[in-house]
Amino acid sequence: MKPSILILHASGINRDQEAARACELAGGRPEIVHINRLRAGERAFDQYDMLLLAGGFSYGDALGAGTRLALDLNTYFQDQLQEFVECGKLVLGICNGFQTLVKSGILPGRLAQDTEHGANYAGTRRVTLTENDLGSFECRWVNLLPNRSAVAGYLAKLDDLITCPVAHGEGNFQVKDKATLAALESEGCIAFRYVRADGSPADGERPHNPNGSAADIAGICNPAGNVLGLMPHPEDHIVPVQGVDAPAGRLGLRLFEAMISSLG
Repeated sequence: MKPSILILHASGINRDQEAARACELAGGRPEIVHINRLRAGERAFDQYDMLLLAGGFSYGDALGAGTRLALDLNTYFQDQLQEFVECGKLVLGICNGFQTLVKSGILPGRLAQDTEHGANYAGTRRVTLTENDLGSFECRWVNLLPNRSAVAGYLAKLDDLITCPVAHGEGNFQVKDKATLAALESEGCIAFRYVRADGSPADGERPHNPNGSAADIAGICNPAGNVLGLMPHPEDHIVPVQGVDAPAGRLGLRLFEAMISSLG
């Protein structure tokens, strides 16, 4: 049977259909479920093999991007989500979904050097996603270099760049301090970096790094490798016609294929 994928929906999320299509093409069995159905007990996280938090503007970003949805997750589902993550099931957050995972504390999770809060998802955040460095909404194509040595083992299957769009106003990834950045590096938690089209480092330069993110970080995973978040939208480049000017073979679909095939 194909792996089952829970795609969480809440007011303002608008990329769930695209994410579902990407999951289908990659061999998964997605189901878009409104958060209120989970609260009512009509569905449960443990019924699924994977959780996907799609992009959009959950609750209109009224409290900041992803903040209100993160509050819902921590208020109503913290125990369920903690069990889902700790038993090794996959979680993917894209754009607003990445923001939600960070604001809830699920990402980056407990780093080895973090002895203050343990595995408490509501602990002090050591990373954040904040306003783009120029204060403007960015909508453009970018190039992502997968870290094939990351603890997320499925990333080793990605042997080329991924070219896909970004569309966000608060995608600037920043860390609390140099020690946090060093921990993300040493523990293999940096999953994707923004690079130039030829694969060379962006070095913080626009438009290759579209938002000013520290160390050109576009996505991270937790130390266990089963939770991944990234700001760009791989679900918006799953067939070649969507990226007519993108180099051949750099489809975002490959990320979904890598993740879903690891569930088999």
